[in-house]
Amino acid sequence: MKQKLSLVMSLPVVAGLLALALSPASINAQNMGKIHGHVTNPTGQAQDKGTVSLSLDGGATLKYTFPIDANGDYTGQATPSTYDVIYRAPDTPPGKIVDSIKGIKLTMDNDVQCDIDMTRAEYISKLTPDQQKALAELKAKNAAAIEANQAISHANADLKQVNQDKKDVEGAGAAALQELGPKATHGDITAKVNSIKAAKFADIDTLMSADIKTMPTEALLWADLGFAQAGEEKYDDAVTSYQKAITLEKAATKPRLEIIAVAESGLGEVYARTGKVPEANASYDASAKDDPARAGMQLRNEAVIFFQMHNSEAQVAAADEALKVSPNDPILYYIKGQGLVSNATIDPKTNRIVLPPDCQAAYQKYLELAPTGTFADEVAGILQQAGQKVTSSYHAPKAK
Repeated sequence: MKQKLSLVMSLPVVAGLLALALSPASINAQNMGKIHGHVTNPTGQAQDKGTVSLSLDGGATLKYTFPIDANGDYTGQATPSTYDVIYRAPDTPPGKIVDSIKGIKLTMDNDVQCDIDMTRAEYISKLTPDQQKALAELKAKNAAAIEANQAISHANADLKQVNQDKKDVEGAGAAALQELGPKATHGDITAKVNSIKAAKFADIDTLMSADIKTMPTEALLWADLGFAQAGEEKYDDAVTSYQKAITLEKAATKPRLEIIAVAESGLGEVYARTGKVPEANASYDASAKDDPARAGMQLRNEAVIFFQMHNSEAQVAAADEALKVSPNDPILYYIKGQGLVSNATIDPKTNRIVLPPDCQAAYQKYLELAPTGTFADEVAGILQQAGQKVTSSYHAPKAK
């Protein structure tokens, strides 16, 4: 947050009583001169509190007084004359002033601009050495705060774009199909999907890399950079970024567990895609522990990724772990069955497939939970080839 000037810098004037400001109703506006201006405090910020007065005797008597608004501006009217323009803070003691501009001449029907800029050398030179030192320190703090606020504002705008890029990555398949049309070949659609994803990952990489230069200790930026690098298959870089995010957030006064969990699951995906099964399991387990509300989703993702990587043993183990959290998720039974079916054998007498018991049970459970699911026909076909009766509400499609 920007720090406001906290110093009270006042100059003594001849002692005297403060005169009441004249009521506008008692003044003939046609015989008045106008004055307006802006007040800047010694730190260079708008001074949004206090008053500006007009004096004929150096500030001992304040003949006209005008309030300063929230923008540091003031405006008013006074009888034509040559005045000293006086600035006083709300807590300025009677008989003292903070700053003054001498010899401002007001004439009839004229609007004079008189700004009070307390950053000018003339004003600063009148401060005591201690006041000047305090002012320099305050300026440095304000400059740092402004720079930090600008960095935060820029990063927030970039994070908004990153979130949209992530949505575009997830919707790349639908976008490709819509752009190419239903007659597009599978190869053309795949190429288009990859092109969309590559552009989005590159955009996230560029945005986060730039923001990290100004905010190197923000864990969320590192986590999103890791996401982009994983998508670009820069796996070593992604590991470094995710680990940086985890380390930074765990060291925070109030760690955000959801960010730690996201980075841990991202790290798990990288390990899964690079064949580091124990490391992947450990990372996904940590993510599930740190963010229990999303544990089912994270463990499901682990099983899906091992399935994509054709790691049968790992996908079965991951599916079993995920089923402990989400026992009614049909896709997990399908993944488990697909991992176990590789262990099927052929009965030489009947030439039928002999499924491992757990495989058969997983497929039956899938059909029980998703009798019309995406993989229902495939699963039912495997069971039938194994001579197994489908014990669910699944119905084979009618022959055309």
